[in-house]
Amino acid sequence: MKLRQTIDRVLEHTLVVLMGVLVIDVLWQVFSRYVMTSPSSFTDELAGFLLIWVGLLGAAYVAGKNEHLAIDLLLQKVSPARKVKLQVIINAIVGIFALLVMCIGGTWLVYTRFYLKVQSAALELPLGYVYLVLPLSGFLIIYYSVDNSLKVKSLTK
Repeated sequence: MKLRQTIDRVLEHTLVVLMGVLVIDVLWQVFSRYVMTSPSSFTDELAGFLLIWVGLLGAAYVAGKNEHLAIDLLLQKVSPARKVKLQVIINAIVGIFALLVMCIGGTWLVYTRFYLKVQSAALELPLGYVYLVLPLSGFLIIYYSVDNSLKVKSLTK
């Protein structure tokens, strides 16, 4: 339980910082474009990268809070015993997706970007760093899926 609270807190603070930097970046972009009539060359690219990180880490955070987008029509119609089984199955499917697509696929993407030495145009940042959020978010979603399933099962005992 302590581990989950620590992960939640670190994720919350990270998301707040990333959102703050994103807001400042976009404000600077608008200011430099319309007030100084000389748009900054890196702000557009940085905003895109920050949006990727906020989106994927935010998805992991929301999955941990069980507040992600879901169609729960079936969950509303089943008995409490079947509801637990269905929630465990849903968490397993989410975890498998995160493992296959985000962790394995994301790790491959990160590896190939570093191996090929692909850099972003304006910031000249290795794109492997940008895509590191894929496996990171995938592992967080897997952790939350397992922990949520254990919580659901423990409530029925």
